[in-house]
Amino acid sequence: MKTETIAAIATAVSNGGISIIRVSGSEALDVVDKIYITKGGNRRIKEYDSHTIHLGNIEDQGMLIDEVLVSVFKGPNSYTAEDVVEINCHGGVLVTKKILELCLKNGARSAEPGEFTKRAFLNGRIDLSQAEAVMDLINAKSDYALKSSVNQLKGNIHDKVVSIRKQLILDVAFIEAVLDDPEHYEFGSYQDELKSRLIDQVKELNKLLNTADNGRFVREGIQTVIVGKPNAGKSSLLNLLVGSEKAIVTNIEGTTRDIIEESIQIDGVCLNIIDTAGIRDTENVVEKIGVEKAIEYIDRADLVLYVMDGSRELNENDRSIMEKIKNKNAIILLNKTDLTQVVKESEVRQLINKPVFAISAKCEEGLEEVRKCIKEMFFQGDLSFNDQVYITNARHKEALSDAVKSLNQVLQSIEDGMPEDFLSIDLMSAYEKLGEIIGESVGEDLINTIFKEFCMGK
Repeated sequence: MKTETIAAIATAVSNGGISIIRVSGSEALDVVDKIYITKGGNRRIKEYDSHTIHLGNIEDQGMLIDEVLVSVFKGPNSYTAEDVVEINCHGGVLVTKKILELCLKNGARSAEPGEFTKRAFLNGRIDLSQAEAVMDLINAKSDYALKSSVNQLKGNIHDKVVSIRKQLILDVAFIEAVLDDPEHYEFGSYQDELKSRLIDQVKELNKLLNTADNGRFVREGIQTVIVGKPNAGKSSLLNLLVGSEKAIVTNIEGTTRDIIEESIQIDGVCLNIIDTAGIRDTENVVEKIGVEKAIEYIDRADLVLYVMDGSRELNENDRSIMEKIKNKNAIILLNKTDLTQVVKESEVRQLINKPVFAISAKCEEGLEEVRKCIKEMFFQGDLSFNDQVYITNARHKEALSDAVKSLNQVLQSIEDGMPEDFLSIDLMSAYEKLGEIIGESVGEDLINTIFKEFCMGK
């Protein structure tokens, strides 16, 4: 099938070692042939074998633009399942844009964001969940996010969904046969087998759904807010976690007034950390705004790291903070163990039922147990990526949830003795919902929305 030929810069548009211009479509080989000359003088890229690389020049009406390496991938054995040429040029912004311009002048059009991956999906090389995994792979902020997206790209979700859908459509077909030809097909003997199978399918889908919360943390990171009274050591903790002086540290209370955000990895888990202003009663207008923002971030946080100054007596500000975090995932960090302690861990545990750890942000002591606690709190100690599939996409979670509801409705209808056509309707609903995950049952608008989130050239 003839398709439009598209071209785009596939690497970041900035000065670097190399840049890549990707061309895909029915005329991809012809487009590049018009501007590429091999070192031997043979211009015909079509004559080259697929999956080969060739040294040559890009020229514009006899003028040398750059010396390049050209990679040839002939469809359907390419990223898009079409003919693809990738021009590897020197990484200057000007030369990269010039080569793209020549491709556009010679028959290609500028690719839309995500159009290469969209074509891979439309041409059947990958399903929609795998296409979304490409974006997750690009945006991965932690080792766990990277592993999860790679597993999804390999088709782990696809395989489970396809297996269940195949059986569902067979069940629908049998029920339709019963309705059309009751003399030759008997539903009664099939009912127990169907019920047993549906129970197993619901268990399998619920198992996937139960990974969704962890999946969100894997994909997006744990939204973490550092709170405490002024001068408790919040900024020192942030600097220690980040490994650089992101926040100003002084002995003056109220130094931090703006919100400081930074992302870090702890044992493969991404923490999106927000350092907030010290929480206390204040008449200072600017500081008051910072305190209000800190309280807002507590409400939205997945994890609260409450930094206490162990060298100072607790007061009403501490009790106010404890009240605000009592229903949150929170860890109490009794800071400044390098100084004489007046607050004991046991005293804090009596006031709030949260994990308490004595640390010294200044001396970089005590954080190892905190790291373990975070992983235990959110991932029950560890995440395994050998065979486990994690649902990291909200769209997938919603579709799975709807499919489970439909299958449970089928089970209820069997118990209630409902007519077979009722069962068929709900089985088809589950089939369609699972199809949304892999792109078998989605409209063009949703497909376009998903791929518009991709970067140019992907």
